Amino acid sequence: MSAQADDAVVGVATTRKQVFAWGIWDWGSAAFNAVILTFVFSVYLTDAVGDDLPGSISATSWFSWSVGLAGVVIAVLAPVSGQRFDARGRRKRSLALLTGVTVASMAGLFFVKDDYHYLWLGLVLLAVGSIMFELASIPYNAMLRQVSTPANIGRVSGFGWSMGYFGGIVLLLICYVGFISGDGDTRGLFGLTTDGGLNIRLVALLAALWFAVSAIPVLLSVPELPSTAADPGAAKAGMAESYRVLFRDLRELWGADRRSVYFLIASALFRDGLAGVFTFGAVLAVNVYGIGTGDVLLFGVAANVFAGLGAITAGVFDDRVGPKRVIVFSLTAMIAAGVVLLFVSGPLLFWVFGLVLCLFVGPAQSSSRTYLARLAPPGREGQFFGLYATTGRAVSFLAPTLFGLFVFLFDADRAGIGGLLLVLAVGLGALLAVKSPDKV
Repeated sequence: MSAQADDAVVGVATTRKQVFAWGIWDWGSAAFNAVILTFVFSVYLTDAVGDDLPGSISATSWFSWSVGLAGVVIAVLAPVSGQRFDARGRRKRSLALLTGVTVASMAGLFFVKDDYHYLWLGLVLLAVGSIMFELASIPYNAMLRQVSTPANIGRVSGFGWSMGYFGGIVLLLICYVGFISGDGDTRGLFGLTTDGGLNIRLVALLAALWFAVSAIPVLLSVPELPSTAADPGAAKAGMAESYRVLFRDLRELWGADRRSVYFLIASALFRDGLAGVFTFGAVLAVNVYGIGTGDVLLFGVAANVFAGLGAITAGVFDDRVGPKRVIVFSLTAMIAAGVVLLFVSGPLLFWVFGLVLCLFVGPAQSSSRTYLARLAPPGREGQFFGLYATTGRAVSFLAPTLFGLFVFLFDADRAGIGGLLLVLAVGLGALLAVKSPDKV
C-alpha cells in the first residue's frame, strides 16, 4: 500500500468536510433505524397490520423472529464482505450499492397495507433492509480511520452516532407532525387518510428518500482507498476462497492478538442487547406501558435526544479514559434501569426509566466502534468491521429470540424485557475480562 494510502487510513489526510460528510450518512441512517425498524413501521406491522393475525403466534413474535433470521444471513455474509471490500479497494462503491438496496426495500414498504395478509411482505422487506443496512455499515465503519486521527477518534465516532440520533429527531418530528398526529380518519398536517395505513406507508417513502439523499455526501467527499490485499490473489478470490482467506487471517489474529477475538465475542453479546432495546422499545411502550401509537413518536424524539447527547459526551471521555470504561459504565446503568422497568407500570415511569436506558445506548455503541478501530491494523478495518458485524449477527438471534420466547412463555410482552437484560448482563461480564485497547 502506498504512503498516501497509509496516511488516509490513519486519518492524516482527513478534513472537516470529510468528517461532516461521513457523519451525514449516519444522519440519514436514522430513516431506517428510528423510523422503519423502531418507532413507526415496526409498530404499524405489529399493532395494525398483524393485529387480527389468526393463530396462536402473535405478530410481535413473528416480527422478532424475522429480525433474528436476518441476523443469521448477516452472520454468514459479513466477514468475507468486509475482507473483499478491503482487498478489492471497493469500500465506497460497496457502500453506495448496499445503501441503494436498503433504500429500495424501504420504499417497497409502501405496498404493505393495513391487512394481516400483507404482514409477510412487510416482514420480508424489513428483513432484507436489515441485511443490506448491516452490510452497508461495514464499509461505513471502516471509513472511521480515514476521517479521524488517533487523538480524536472517540469524538469523531461520537459525532457520527449523535448525527444518527439527531437525524432521527428531525425525521420523527416531520413524520409525527405531517403524517401521524391527530385522531380520526385523517392524520397530520397534510390531512392524510388512514385508510389502508396510507399515512404510515407514505412515511416509508419519505424515509427512503431521506436516506438516499443523506448518503450522497460521503460518496462524493471521502476518497476510495486502493486495494489493501497483501496477497494479490485475495482481490480476485471467489466466495469460497474468501472464507479460506478469512480463516487463515483469523488463525493469525488468534496467535498475534487474542484480545481482538475476545472483544469481538463480548461486544457481539452486549451490542445485540443494545439493538434489542431500540428494536422492541416502541412495541413495549404501546403494548405494556399504555403510550398511544402516535405519542410513541414523541418518546422516540426524546430518546434520540438523550442518546445523541450521551454519544457526544462519551466521545470526550472515550479519548480521555478509553472506550472500555465508557462501555462498562453504560451497560451497568442500562441494566439497572431495565430492572426497574420490569416492575413499574404506566406511561410516566416508562418515560423516566426508558430515557435513562436511551441515554447510555449511544455511549456504548460509539465506544464499541472506537474500541475496535483502535485494535484494527491499518488497511484491515473493513475485515475487522466485517468480523464485528458477523460476530454480532452470529448471536443476533439471542435478543429477538429471547424477547419472543419470554413473551411466549409468560404470555406477557413485559416479560421480553428480561430476555434483553440477560443478553446485556452476559455481554458486560464477558467485556470485563478483556484488556483495554492500547492508546494509539
